[in-house]
Amino acid sequence: MPQRSKKSLLPARRQRPRKRSAKRNGAPERGLLLLLAAAGILLLVVATLLPTPHELNVAEPMTVAQARASNASVSIQTDRLVSAEAFYFRGGRAAREQAAECLATAGLYEAGDDGRGQRAVMQVILNRLRAPGFPATICGVVYQGSGRPAGCQFSFTCDGSLQRRPVHVGWSLAKRAARRALAGAVFVDVGKATHYHADWIVPYWRNSMTKVAQVGPHLFYIRKVG
Repeated sequence: MPQRSKKSLLPARRQRPRKRSAKRNGAPERGLLLLLAAAGILLLVVATLLPTPHELNVAEPMTVAQARASNASVSIQTDRLVSAEAFYFRGGRAAREQAAECLATAGLYEAGDDGRGQRAVMQVILNRLRAPGFPATICGVVYQGSGRPAGCQFSFTCDGSLQRRPVHVGWSLAKRAARRALAGAVFVDVGKATHYHADWIVPYWRNSMTKVAQVGPHLFYIRKVG
């Protein structure tokens, strides 16, 4: 009977599965890199689509004193001041009241109880109504861009002011001025101005327009020709 070798009598060793090398197990790392690359591309696209600060209704960063000095250096061109035509509201009673409410609200929040300031703001709104590039209704002009955190045309419509509306002494004055404006009253001091700002800020668009008037602390502008 043939003898078995001692080696053949030993139990066979189980072979442990070999670990995959890092090179063969690189799929998760590659997937992560692809995901990060896709996220980077997405962020780049979003950043491209977002408006730049100059596309928003924001002011240049400077102190109040610097802004006032800068604004004072820009002369008022009174020869470019042309009186606007009278505006007559043609809608029904309810629509007229709504338009007056929007006009009065803008006048009150932008100029407080200053009657001339209120009328100046209302005239700008009516001028915009008849200018290209603005909404076709008074309330549309007033609340243009109010759905965005920045870019609203009148700051009170998007800075939370409307949520804490006070009973203001200038409200009755503003409502009377609004009704007169809708009935043909013209505030000639700002002409056909479509833009304005307070003298303590310098909006990005200032130098692209012509300053034609000042009413209280507010400066008024028309578009440059040519």
